[in-house]
Amino acid sequence: MRLSALQRYILRECYQYPKVRVPRPPLTKYYAKRPAKQAAIDSITVSLERLIERGLMIGFGRRTPAKWFIEEVKLTPLGRRVARASLGQQQRLPFKR
Repeated sequence: MRLSALQRYILRECYQYPKVRVPRPPLTKYYAKRPAKQAAIDSITVSLERLIERGLMIGFGRRTPAKWFIEEVKLTPLGRRVARASLGQQQRLPFKR
């Protein structure tokens, strides 16, 4: 299963979080070097929605007729297995070429 760097980060953070349900603020630390702009928040939301569609997470929040407002997420057993496997893989260092 191919996952983006942001999706792998989200899975690892959820796997290592001390509680079962993970709120959104710890997930925004992926963009810690830059202030959290709307584009960063939108990309996190899209990644969360795609992980939910793949069955790796369960989302908790509010639903309006137009869209979801995901406030917390929880890993499914499949998501825990994928997160555990990604912990064993070596991460890429952000070298500039």
